[in-house]
Amino acid sequence: MRINGEVENYRTPVLTASVLVPPVVCLLLTPFREHFDNANAALLLVVVIVAVTVFGIRLAGVIAAVSSAVWFDFFLTVPYDSFTIDSSNDVEQAVLLLVIGIAVTQIAIWGREQQAKASRRGGYLDGVITVSQAVATGGSTDDLIEQVRAELTAVLGIDGAKFVAGSKQTQAPRLNPDGSVTRGPHVLKVERDGLPTNAEIELTVQHAGETRGHFLLTAASRIARPDLEQRLVAVALADQVGAALTTQDPVRPHV
Repeated sequence: MRINGEVENYRTPVLTASVLVPPVVCLLLTPFREHFDNANAALLLVVVIVAVTVFGIRLAGVIAAVSSAVWFDFFLTVPYDSFTIDSSNDVEQAVLLLVIGIAVTQIAIWGREQQAKASRRGGYLDGVITVSQAVATGGSTDDLIEQVRAELTAVLGIDGAKFVAGSKQTQAPRLNPDGSVTRGPHVLKVERDGLPTNAEIELTVQHAGETRGHFLLTAASRIARPDLEQRLVAVALADQVGAALTTQDPVRPHV
């Protein structure tokens, strides 16, 4: 979430740059357009497109590619200062500039998405390891549950979670051990529709087949769409609490 927020902070200036920088570059090259191959100018504009895509905004990269192709045509191809092209080579270069610019944008965005996924996975793993260490050291179950509540909230992107001890089940929607979310007999499409906002979602805390309690998850103020990996991490965190409660005294409900 923090990464998305940072992107939004500079979205407007990046979009503005994607529109304005290509014509400025082309204009600066006009005094020299009789003395160099247009292929070199096209390569320079590709560098501009790459610089824009570094910020991870797909629309900006596409706009920069289109802007580069248009102003390359206007300023650097014969007839100059016109949106027409006489040379077939210049036509090919303008088209290639557009295609390569869009391709570079897609590759750059894909790379950022993979990096973000890897970072999230590292965060999930760190959270599970930290909780496992807390279980191994035999610390306070109250502290462990508070820690897991915080992890569940962050991993699932929800409003909060509370722990209720005991094995009694409710008719609430349920986050199952396989990561699926069900409401009665119906499997919910979480990635498409999000977690239910009109009811708490029950996550069973168990160990060795014995139910020790439940986390009741709340996602009322916004649509949360945790993917399967995130939901399985939540199950793993709840299982750690189940293991701790199996070896320690029961704890009071946490609200």
